[in-house]
Formats: sequence, structure tokens, C-alpha cells
Amino acid sequence: MWIGREGTGRSGGGSGGTFLEGQMLVAMPGMRDERFARAVIYLCAHSPEGAMGIIVNQPASNIKFTDLLVQLDVIPQEERIHLPRSAGGVKVLKGGPVETGRGFVLHSSDFFIQDSTLPIDDGICLTATLDILKAIAAGGGPANALLALGYAGWAPGQLENEIQQNGWLHCPADSSLVFDADAAAKYDLALRKIGIDPGMLSSDAGHA
Repeated sequence: MWIGREGTGRSGGGSGGTFLEGQMLVAMPGMRDERFARAVIYLCAHSPEGAMGIIVNQPASNIKFTDLLVQLDVIPQEERIHLPRSAGGVKVLKGGPVETGRGFVLHSSDFFIQDSTLPIDDGICLTATLDILKAIAAGGGPANALLALGYAGWAPGQLENEIQQNGWLHCPADSSLVFDADAAAKYDLALRKIGIDPGMLSSDAGHA
């Protein structure tokens, strides 16, 4: 199953208190899990029930958005040449190690599907149904979008524990960091947004 038809399955709120929904997580140099080395994650949900986010700086190698449109029967092969230019610019990323066969579209808030689109924060939304792919293919999708295969998930209290153990830094998100920046540059850009010189950061540093 690629993109589910049942919506995003959001559980609980998480925008108040110490919850980090709508912020960026930035892996510390000492991150022990290689899957998250130098990862920049947009946190889509964070509550007492756990957390869910999308890695936004790990491109999926050898996978093009237009190829996925054909594989998912959104368009027939012969219509690829008629796709709007914006469709060819949608990046495909490795969103995380959970449900890697499922797609999640992070996008700007100028596009919304009732009962499917999850508004998160600061003009960024998440949609996980095929309808958004059909809209992009037809030229009527959001101005900014990326498709992530899989996601990162944390059990209740797990993310908080990892942050306390200096596994992650966090900072406010902005759409340019999520959508516009080159994937290879996002890690250093996120650190600078926090106020950290990437060259001065060591695995023993504390978190902001």
C-alpha cells in the first residue's frame, strides 16, 4: 500500500505545553541510530500518546515523482509528457523507517481535502491520500509539496527521553527549510537557524 485512503490518522493534540508539533528536530552528531544521522525532521504530531514526523533531508534514490504517479495508476504512462512542470519538481524523500511502503505528502496550506488533510502549523499540512497526487498531476495541487515514503515514530515519552539525552535539537520550522532548500544543505541550515555553527558542534554538546 502506498498512500492510504483513510487519511492521516492523527491522534490527539500536541501544540501546547512542551509539545513540539510543527517544529524541526535536528539530530545531534552523537546520534547512535544511523537511520537518523544528520536527519532534519518536521514533527507532524506530538502528544502524550507519542510523536510522528517526516525526515525532510534524505532523498529517495532512483525514485522520481512522475514514476510513482504511473506506478500508482494516477496517470497512464503515455500521459507523463503532459504533466504540469510543477509535478516534475516534487521531491521524493525517505520519510523514515516506519511504513516505508506508504506515502505522505507534506505541502503548503493552499491545498486542502476535507477529512484527509491535516493542518499542522505555519502554513504546512500533511495529506496521505491518493487524491492529492491526482490534484498535482492535474495541475491543481499545492504550490509546494514533497512526497515522503515512510515516517519516523516515537512511543509515549520516547522522544522526550531522546531529547534529554542530547539526541536531538529542535527549532521552529519554516516552509523554506521544509520545501525549498537543497536536501544536502538542510542540516547545516537548521543548525544555523538554532544559532549553532555546524563546525563547532561536537557529540558532547548540550541542547538548546
